[in-house]
Amino acid sequence: MPRIELRTEIKASKDIVFDLSRSIDLHKISTKHTHETAIAGKTSGLIGMGESVTWRAKHFGVYQLLTSKITEFERPNVFVDEMVKGAFKCFRHEHHFTDLNGGTLMIDYFYYEAPLGILGRLADKLFLLSYMTRLLIDRNRVVKEFAETDNWEKILVQ
Repeated sequence: MPRIELRTEIKASKDIVFDLSRSIDLHKISTKHTHETAIAGKTSGLIGMGESVTWRAKHFGVYQLLTSKITEFERPNVFVDEMVKGAFKCFRHEHHFTDLNGGTLMIDYFYYEAPLGILGRLADKLFLLSYMTRLLIDRNRVVKEFAETDNWEKILVQ
């Protein structure tokens, strides 16, 4: 099963970074290039333990549905979302947050398995791993950008 690990240093408090990372609204901003929309479950605000969201997004020219659920939650240190239904055979995304030099180290562990057996493993080697890595890097860039400026208030203060 492929694993993507990303470490992002952010000059903001762990509480802010944690909440931005679980914000449905910020996720929509970070994935606007895939036209991602929350269509069921938690569709705005901050997602929490036991809650799920169904996303509709365009990947590889095709609209797809993906439902994930928060299966672990310890604010402000860690939360985990796992696919309940979608195109992958499975996925698990762990979000970890630690204090670092007055800011936060955000660590993502993203485990997934493509469908279709050997064809899925081939797709993974050819393009899927790099595609998923880029999506996560883009998402983290937006979290960092909002956390390190006053823009986080537009998402978290309402």
